[in-house]
Parts: sequence; C-alpha cells; structure tokens
Amino acid sequence: MECDDNDKTPRPLSVFCIPFSSSFPSSRFLPSPPSITGFQGPCAACRFLRRRCNEGCILAPYFPPNEPFRFINAHKVFGASNIVKTLQELPQSNRADAVSSMVYEANARIRDPVYGCAGTISQLQKQLNDLKAELAMAQAELSIMQCQQLQQNANASFFLDRFNLDYC
Repeated sequence: MECDDNDKTPRPLSVFCIPFSSSFPSSRFLPSPPSITGFQGPCAACRFLRRRCNEGCILAPYFPPNEPFRFINAHKVFGASNIVKTLQELPQSNRADAVSSMVYEANARIRDPVYGCAGTISQLQKQLNDLKAELAMAQAELSIMQCQQLQQNANASFFLDRFNLDYC
C-alpha cells in the first residue's frame, strides 16, 4: 500500500504510514491517543481475543488498548478465563493489585519459564547476602584502621608528652 505524506485521509489504527527518508516515525503518522472522557474502544484483552468490548468489560480498566503486551503475556501464562474468574472473585479495591501481580508474574515466567518470580527473588536474596557480607568486611576493615589510628595517636602523644617533660 502506497502512502503519500500529504494525504490527510483517515487510516485505521493498525495501519501506519512511515516515510522512507526517516528511520524514526514522526508523531504525525501515529494514531492520536483516545480521549480520556469517552469510550476508548476495545481494551487490549478484547482486541486480542477478537470479541466485542462493552463499557462493562471487567478487563478494560486493567488492560488499556495502548498496552497490549500486558494482556498478551498474562493470557499466555494464566489464560483469559482464569484472569476474569480471579477478578470476579476479588473486591473492586483489590483488582488493580491482582492484575499488577499477574502481569509481573507473567512477564517473569516468560523471561524465566522454570522459576519465574521465584528465580528473581532468589537472585535478589543472593545479591543482598553478598552485599551484607561485603558491608561486614568493609566495617571490619574500618574498625581495624580506626584502632590502628588510635594506637598511633596514643604512641605519638606518649612520646610528645615525654619529650615535653624532659625540657621542663
């Protein structure tokens, strides 16, 4: 499909017209963001599942149309029906946290299919333990240096006191 830069005809959201002279598409070729006040169209979940999205869609508040990979990854790991069932069982106040957790776990599972979040937690705990050991070593070295400094100061003051007393 040819694209004329001067052509102002509206295009569907899935078709982008990128000029060949530029390696990065300018903002005039990208679709404008949907209005905040009105209905934004199908959510990312309904768009991916190719079903009609109404204003009462339970997934729409958590999977906006401009973030499709949030739903795609969660769908790959948990499945759409399980996500919907989980959201229906939770009170409204806990749903956003549950979706955030599911998306995080799904992204971790895709990165590390065997361990998922547990692998990340284990890696971070190991890093924390290594840093604690390094901090303990640095504190031990610091206390040794402070003791040496005090001892040198004590020796120096002893000799200075003795030297000053001989002249009195």
